[in-house]
Amino acid sequence: MAPAPTPTLVTGATAAAEAGVSAATVRKWVQLGRLTAAGRQGRAHLFRLEDVFAAERAARGLPAHE
Repeated sequence: MAPAPTPTLVTGATAAAEAGVSAATVRKWVQLGRLTAAGRQGRAHLFRLEDVFAAERAARGLPAHE
């Protein structure tokens, strides 16, 4: 059995660019509990891309992706 792929972790700035929002929006999602950091690199929080996209869909009121 093949191991599960490791999630792609990105910084807040990269997460914002991928989701088409500002870095301030990503920080707001964290404050509101809509997005949780999956790790850290120095002082920077790292986010899983799939979590970023889920938060973006929720913010836009779109259904969750299965």
